[in-house]
Amino acid sequence: MLFYIVKDMLSLLFLKKYYFCIIDIYGVKMENVDIVGREYEQELIQNYLATQKPELVAIYGRRRVGKTFLVRKTIGAMLSFSFTGMYETSRTIQLREFKANIERYSGRKCERPKDWFEAFDMLRNYLDLLQQDKIVVFLDELPWMDTPKSNFISAFSRFWNEWGSTKQNFKLFVCGSATSWMVSKFIGDKGGLYGRVCRSIHLSPFSLRETELFLRNIKGMDLNRRQIADIYMIMGGVPYYLDMLVKGVPLNKCIDDLFFRDGAPLREEYDFLFRSLFKDSKLYRKVVETLSDKMTGMSRSELLKSLKLKEGGNLTEVLDNLIKCDFIRKYASIGKDERNAQYQLIDNFTLFHLQFVANHNGQDEHFWSNIDGKPQKTSWSGFAFERLCLQHIRQIKSALGISGILSNVYAWKCKSFTDKDGRHWSGGQIDLLIDRSDNIITLCEMKYVSDKYSISADYEEHLRNRASLFATMTKSRKAIQHVFITTYGVALNNYSHIVQRDLTLDDLFCQ
Repeated sequence: MLFYIVKDMLSLLFLKKYYFCIIDIYGVKMENVDIVGREYEQELIQNYLATQKPELVAIYGRRRVGKTFLVRKTIGAMLSFSFTGMYETSRTIQLREFKANIERYSGRKCERPKDWFEAFDMLRNYLDLLQQDKIVVFLDELPWMDTPKSNFISAFSRFWNEWGSTKQNFKLFVCGSATSWMVSKFIGDKGGLYGRVCRSIHLSPFSLRETELFLRNIKGMDLNRRQIADIYMIMGGVPYYLDMLVKGVPLNKCIDDLFFRDGAPLREEYDFLFRSLFKDSKLYRKVVETLSDKMTGMSRSELLKSLKLKEGGNLTEVLDNLIKCDFIRKYASIGKDERNAQYQLIDNFTLFHLQFVANHNGQDEHFWSNIDGKPQKTSWSGFAFERLCLQHIRQIKSALGISGILSNVYAWKCKSFTDKDGRHWSGGQIDLLIDRSDNIITLCEMKYVSDKYSISADYEEHLRNRASLFATMTKSRKAIQHVFITTYGVALNNYSHIVQRDLTLDDLFCQ
């Protein structure tokens, strides 16, 4: 008995810390902070608030991405009631706090509910008393309310189906970081909630542009775009992590303090991230850690074999949920069917943790500063920049002026071989190509360097041979163009004419 009392006390302490992060997520009170980006999502929320019918809107995405801040900043002044579920807390404590929130909003004492059915009846009774044009309710961290044998989903379904869906002025917004629960058990529910969610909104991490706005306008940090790219390649566009950067402190020192010093605040984040996102976090971690060893990705069949899993398990669901959380991407190789699709780990924070933090012994608290300029960091930066480009395909298409042209993004690779005429082909790989409906295939080269990239005679020959091999193996009759995406552009020399378009880091910052 004492164990459960202590556990619930710790849960309440966690809730206070978590709630403080919601209210004070950027270091100042929420009402004093401007929201950065999220224009599309804000417009969606406003549109649903403006309708003349009941709305049930589910917002999901990876932990720390700013779901709560988005909702509270957009609709906070209109809220009739809100409640935040508590991580690993008993149903008894959850119900007690739910009751306390109703009392705070209503100003009336309530009896303690014995289950979620009674709790939602109490909420219904309170909302029935309101004389408002819009009744707006926000339930945050919904998955954490669904404790074992709580019948939470059944109670929620009854509340919505019997009351909420009949009130023309009722708007119910729900959030959750546990994506597998939100997608499978709530949005994809086959029971009482089937087809009831009016809209699901997936909140992704910030883009480079949004990250720049956040660091400049919220943090007051005056950084150049290469510095911002360096941060993005480590933390991705996750507002919670970006907010931990300290103005005036050199970036390398910030990273050392956040990841490598004794008691670093982000050192244990990886473990908690997966525990809070996914019910079977062990399998999710195995998938992610397996993919981290294959930078270009693996097929589903390769994953099954590597993980020693049998066909017919839940690997497909795991992969889908990881895609929905922006941890991995699914892409096809040109000329290959869906069965050969590749799954690639592209979450910057996860990859940084697995490569540098997970096996760090803690002896060098200045690890990141000390490897500056070393091959270990240079090699990592090259791969990280490629990921950064893959996370900004829309911006690349916009910079190329092909946003309005139907196009598909692929990868391609070919092992070395000897053809029937005895000619040896050395093989090749293209991590990003854009197959366009205007009969052009764009082959993208991504280079992260400290100055303009200079193409050598050998490299120009490599590009020509690879393009020839690509055309031969894919039997494509489309025109082939080489596009370089580099930090500062391509230097003009005798070999740079092979480049049809030259994009820089600045192009990745466009809206």
